[in-house]
Amino acid sequence: MKLELGNFYVKEICFGDKTSLKDGLLTVNKEEALAVVKEDEHITEAELYIVSPGDRVRLVPVKEAIEPRYRVGGGPVFPGVTGELMQAGNGTTYALKDMSVLVVGRHYGGFQDGLIDMSGEGAKYTYYSQLKNLVLVADTDEIFEQKEQQKKNRALRWAGMRLAEYIGTAVKDLIPDEVETFELEPVTKRSKEINELPSVVLVLQPQSQMEEGGYNDLNYGWDTNRMLPTFMHPNEVLDGAMISGSFMPCSSKWSTYDFQNLPMIRRLYKEHGKTINFLGVIMSNLNVALEQKERAALFVAQMAKSLGADSAVVAEEGYGNPDADFTGCIVALENAGIKTVGLTNECTGRDGASQPLVSLDEKEDAIVSCGNVSTLIRLPKMETVLGELEALARDGLSGGWSNDEILGASVKEDGSIIMENNAMFCGDQVVGWSVKRMVEF
Repeated sequence: MKLELGNFYVKEICFGDKTSLKDGLLTVNKEEALAVVKEDEHITEAELYIVSPGDRVRLVPVKEAIEPRYRVGGGPVFPGVTGELMQAGNGTTYALKDMSVLVVGRHYGGFQDGLIDMSGEGAKYTYYSQLKNLVLVADTDEIFEQKEQQKKNRALRWAGMRLAEYIGTAVKDLIPDEVETFELEPVTKRSKEINELPSVVLVLQPQSQMEEGGYNDLNYGWDTNRMLPTFMHPNEVLDGAMISGSFMPCSSKWSTYDFQNLPMIRRLYKEHGKTINFLGVIMSNLNVALEQKERAALFVAQMAKSLGADSAVVAEEGYGNPDADFTGCIVALENAGIKTVGLTNECTGRDGASQPLVSLDEKEDAIVSCGNVSTLIRLPKMETVLGELEALARDGLSGGWSNDEILGASVKEDGSIIMENNAMFCGDQVVGWSVKRMVEF
C-alpha cells in the first residue's frame, strides 16, 4: 500500500465569500459551512468561530478534533462513516496542516468532553492550543436528562467530520506545499537487509467498552466493541479508517485528528529500513469482562509472533478498567518472547498515593508515563468562553465538579477554574506527542 499525503500549510483562517486557500490564508464561507453542519435535522443550533494560538479564549466542552482533508480521485475522507465503504491507505489524500476543526457543545458536557485554553497556563497542557482552529459550537434537540447524550455526541461529531470534508474541498484543485509518501512492502516480501533489522509491531488499544455502542471508536465505521484484534496497515490509520468516539475521561482520549496524524506511526515509519523493520499495526480493543481481555491478549500475542515481531509498542486509550487489557497484552507479548514497551497515562489520586495503574505485573518493566489524570490544574479567567463554562461545574464532565469539601466548585466566581487534568482535551497524548516536558528529581 502506498499513501501520498499532500500537505497544505494554513497560516491564517478568515470568513469570506468563497471557501478557498491562497498563500496560506484559508477563507471559509460560513453560510455554506453551516449548511453542511445542519444537514442533520437534529442539530438545532450551530455557529462557527476562529481561534488561534495566543487568543484569550477558553473552549469547553470540547468533543472532537478533526484535520480537514480531501480524497483525490473521489470517495469519503472517512470510509464507512461519511460515505461508502472503501479502502483507505492507498492513493492520494490532501491535508490542511497546522489547523483543526474543533467540535464544542453549546449546552451540557458529557463525561468524555474536555477543555482547551488557547493561551496562558492551560495552553501548556494540550496540543490543540498550538493550532489554528475552526470551531463549531452546536447543540441538538436531544435532551441530556433523557439519557440521549450518546445521540447528541454522535450528531455533533458527525457534523464536525462533514465540516472537515467540506473545508478540505478548498484545496482540491491546488498543488500541495509538500508530499509525504508512506509505503511498506508486504511483510513476507521485504529485502534481506530490512529483514535482518529488529522487527517492531505497534499495538493500539482504542476505547471500545460501551456494549450498547455510541461512544466507541470506529474502524471503517465498525464499532470496535464488536471486533477482535485485527492486523492493519499503518496507512489505513493515517488515512481516515479510524474515528474517535471515546467516552473516556478527556485527557485520555484519542481524537480523530490524533488517528490521522498518529505520531508513533510516523516515528516508526521514519526508522523503518534504518534501525527497525516496521511490521505494521495490530488494532486491538478494550473489553469489559476478564475473559474478553484475556482472549484479546492471546490474539495480539499470536499475531505478533506469527508476523515475526522481535518487539512491540502497546498504547492504551484510557485508564482504570482498560489497564487490565493493557497489562494483559504486555504480559502475553512478553510470554511470547517479544520485548514490549507500554505507553499510557496514570491515575495516582490527588494525594499521589494510589497505584498508578489498576493492574500491574513484574513483566511490565518498560512503561512510558504520558501524564497523570489526577494532577490539579488552576487556570485564570479567559476573556472569551466558547461553549458553556458551566459544563465544567457539573459532576458529569470528568475532571470538574459542582462542589468539593476542600476545593469548592471547579468554576470560581471570578471565572477562574480548578480542575483535574482529566478534563484537559486529549491532554496526555498517549499516541506519541506532547507539549509537556520531563523533569528529573
